[in-house]
Amino acid sequence: MAIKWSPEYAIGVEIIDNQHKELFSAINNLLEACNQGKGKEEAGKVLKFLENYVVEHFTTEEGIQKESGFPEYEAHKRAHEGFIQSFSELKKAFEEEGPTLSFVVKINRIVVDWLIQHVTQADKKIGIFLQKGTL
Repeated sequence: MAIKWSPEYAIGVEIIDNQHKELFSAINNLLEACNQGKGKEEAGKVLKFLENYVVEHFTTEEGIQKESGFPEYEAHKRAHEGFIQSFSELKKAFEEEGPTLSFVVKINRIVVDWLIQHVTQADKKIGIFLQKGTL
């Protein structure tokens, strides 16, 4: 299953929206590498990029929240920490299984579903707060 950026995912904060676009692209590249049988090395490179980029993105997003006084910062940070834990488990599964169909299913369940839900619900609140100054 491909994951594509859509304008409905935009939260109205350029740096965050651009990073989200990059995350969607990287996840799509990982899925494509697995689906096209490009092998563990290629999928592993994309997974490593994604692992580093997620940390960079979360740091940026959390910094904006702290700086702006976003009232749901702590809960948002916990959601990010939960995702990082799930991603670590996904990485371990990849190391054990490689780019199998089972791994692709896990990507969709752990990464794709979480990202879409998080962006459309939790991150949208950041955009609303920054634009209006309240939730």
